[in-house]
Amino acid sequence: QVQLVESGGGVVPAGGSLRLSCLVAGITFSDYSMNWFRQAPGKGREFVAQLYRRNGGTSYADSVKGRFTISKDNDLKMVYLQMNSLKLEDTGVYHCAASRGSTTYWGQGTGVTVSS
Repeated sequence: QVQLVESGGGVVPAGGSLRLSCLVAGITFSDYSMNWFRQAPGKGREFVAQLYRRNGGTSYADSVKGRFTISKDNDLKMVYLQMNSLKLEDTGVYHCAASRGSTTYWGQGTGVTVSS
């Protein structure tokens, strides 16, 4: 059974930092690209960051570039999202996703609230 379990969300003041974690089970971790998406209240899900399975390359949404960093630990089967200089508009539910071709597995998400 495939499971992606996020943790690390919470309430943080604007300008602060959080690190989200995602524990992955049930898939061959190295075969999948790992992603973070988020959904702000009343809005659709949007891409945040990707760590590509083949070469370890990364890509980021323009809105988080330079502030967020995606990384992973292959031994622990963990994916991380380090979020710095948080802004009010970073508030939302953050989802981890494992993707390969047309297959994507999703976690249930962890909430992040950035307060003023």
